[in-house]
Amino acid sequence: MKLPKKVELIEVGPRDGLQNEANFIPTEKKIEMINALNKTGIKRMEATSFVHPVYVPQMKDAKEVLEGIEQDPSIQYMALIPNEKGFERAVENGVRSLSLVVGASDSFNLKNVKMTRDESINKFSSVVEKAKEMGNFLRYNIATAFWCPYEGSVDSELVLDMVRQIDRSGVDEIVICDTIGRANPAQVFDLFSRIFKEQPNALITAHFHDTYGLAQANIMAALQADVTRFDTSIGGLGGCPFAPGAAGNVATEDVVFMLNEMGIETGIDLSSLLACVEKVEPLTNRELTGHFHKIKVVQNQI
Repeated sequence: MKLPKKVELIEVGPRDGLQNEANFIPTEKKIEMINALNKTGIKRMEATSFVHPVYVPQMKDAKEVLEGIEQDPSIQYMALIPNEKGFERAVENGVRSLSLVVGASDSFNLKNVKMTRDESINKFSSVVEKAKEMGNFLRYNIATAFWCPYEGSVDSELVLDMVRQIDRSGVDEIVICDTIGRANPAQVFDLFSRIFKEQPNALITAHFHDTYGLAQANIMAALQADVTRFDTSIGGLGGCPFAPGAAGNVATEDVVFMLNEMGIETGIDLSSLLACVEKVEPLTNRELTGHFHKIKVVQNQI
């Protein structure tokens, strides 16, 4: 089995993990969550997003969160932006690492940002240009890269064309997202193998949701295709307001445990992650989907 010696995990719990929570989570609790994650060894995270509060009210306190957290200079804090207005707000608030998102599916993209896929890409071209001039880090997410909740299976050739086009724009990172958690390991291996054959200049990252319980299997398939960067979410938090039925992201602690067991370095301390899960669990009315934490709770009760 071909395995890397080291894997980078990007924590998306504070943004992707919390955005779908129905009850507003107090700003101070979000700040506590990020400050706890700071102490785990995680070096990159999506901290918040500058989206319109009407559409994603959970993120209406983006400015306050960024002002309140203990920003560690060794950690990259990213903010998601849906459009040029979001870009302007993020930059005004000192954000230097930006995360953009475009759906490979037109139907999803229309639900998400009220634009078709091509309209979004064209709109973002000026944002990419401005951000590059300012020296900002740009992360470009391709949502619904495998399956769409409205259209079904997504053509892999379309995704490859998007990767080529986005890579030519000079972004720093391209994230391939299984937004509804419907991909299977064979699909994952095939798509990422084809992406790497293109020899992109951008970093390539995988983003899996665990709706069908396949997220860790898909990580294994991606590892075989030379992927070494993965988005994960503490406790398995997550879901998308515009993707009905999507479960949370794969749990950070589960992935760290799995990689540790296989001798793959992450630089992340598992016990510190479990302490974070304890802080996160009271923030949601839903049962956390991470497995490792549940096992540890049972073991501690014996």
